[in-house]
Amino acid sequence: MTLGFISIGSNIDREQHIRQGLIDLQQLFGTLSISSVYESDPVGFTGDAFYNLVVGFHSEDDAYTVAIQLRQLEFAHGRSQDSKKFSARNLDLDLLLFGDAIIQDSHVKIPRDDIENYAFVLQPLAEIAPLLIHPVLKKSYAQMWQDLPKTDLRQWRISF
Repeated sequence: MTLGFISIGSNIDREQHIRQGLIDLQQLFGTLSISSVYESDPVGFTGDAFYNLVVGFHSEDDAYTVAIQLRQLEFAHGRSQDSKKFSARNLDLDLLLFGDAIIQDSHVKIPRDDIENYAFVLQPLAEIAPLLIHPVLKKSYAQMWQDLPKTDLRQWRISF
């Protein structure tokens, strides 16, 4: 069993899609470690605020199979085949980490750059896996979160 982490986001019918997405992920992987939910402004486009969180899971499948399963869940929640990177989302599921795997090809990128680039990914990851070490940067997620400048932070923890 490999420990993996998924970033979850939604800014269209946020509560409905996040709740159903968590149910779908539990059906796929069983027990999940679930971070707090954070509301954040969209990045790269103008639109409604997102709900974001990170979940940890265990899987016997490989990273490519898990990535395909996540993509299928996104499609089941209304994602179009040609959706742009920075756009509104019913449900966005990104495989952030999968064990200590380092995969950088046209299909899967692990660890995902979003971890070090976006507070809405790093903060919930650091919350549920603070002592885990980034496989490339060799720093804990707690340390990465501590080091991240927070002067322009546009997110806040919400009750969900």
